[in-house]
Amino acid sequence: MTSKSELTKQRIVLAANQLFYRKGFSQTSFSDVVNEADVPRGNIYYYFKSKEEILKAVIRYRLDTIAGMLAEWDKSIKEPSKRLERFVRIMYDSTPALLRAGCPMGSLAMEFAKGDQELKGEAKKLFDLFQRWLANQFSDMGYANEAHDLSLQLLARGQGLIVVAQVYQDPGFLERGTQELNNWIDELKRYA
Repeated sequence: MTSKSELTKQRIVLAANQLFYRKGFSQTSFSDVVNEADVPRGNIYYYFKSKEEILKAVIRYRLDTIAGMLAEWDKSIKEPSKRLERFVRIMYDSTPALLRAGCPMGSLAMEFAKGDQELKGEAKKLFDLFQRWLANQFSDMGYANEAHDLSLQLLARGQGLIVVAQVYQDPGFLERGTQELNNWIDELKRYA
């Protein structure tokens, strides 16, 4: 059974997760998190001494969530090419949120790209998790030597699609782009 203290901490992390996604880390204040989590201001300092500590907890939460999702795909989807297509479908399925706020991973990584190296490294962990998983899928398809580069290509193409679709508020561009990624995966499958 989860204690009241654990539930409060979880509520703070979930609230911060949403705020960091919608507003960005820099634009989110402690007061924003307190209000969103609906906890007394003094309580937040019991759990987190700084906004950076909250960010690290948010990244751990995201990593755990993503790892669980990827493990489920590995278990429920037999073909690696179909698992890759499921990865691509995240973009299509998330179109409204992506057009509104961008990619939660990409936005966070870009926010720290020119700043704090520790926070940049924390945000990179999200990409690393996906990159390793994607590389495993490409390796399982028969592209062991190219798996790393193929995984980076898929990440880069996906992030580019999201950024351009958000800038132009064009869901059709994102839909066409994800279809092109699926065609690319199908082509790789045929030549493996």
